[in-house]
Amino acid sequence: MRLKHKYHAQRCEDDGIKFASKREKYWYNLLKIQQKAGDVLFFLRQVPIDLPGHTTYRCDFMVFYSNGEMAFLDVKGMQTPMFIMKKKQVEDLYPITIECVK
Repeated sequence: MRLKHKYHAQRCEDDGIKFASKREKYWYNLLKIQQKAGDVLFFLRQVPIDLPGHTTYRCDFMVFYSNGEMAFLDVKGMQTPMFIMKKKQVEDLYPITIECVK
């Protein structure tokens, strides 16, 4: 028997990749479409960012756009206190902004 996720996220799979939620899979497919259209050059999944205290924050997507811009996207249905704390830490330590998408 599989335990239900606390926030009702349903694990799923696409292209042989396992996703934490249907929403994350949706964004993966959206980025693939934007890549085929030429708006996105490429994107990386589950990008690790080191934090003090031997902890790591994993950003869902790091996107490189064809116009030279770059974005860090994190797919969130609900922003937990732990996520908010780690997001602030990352943004304080590094010159990046993490965009929360639904």
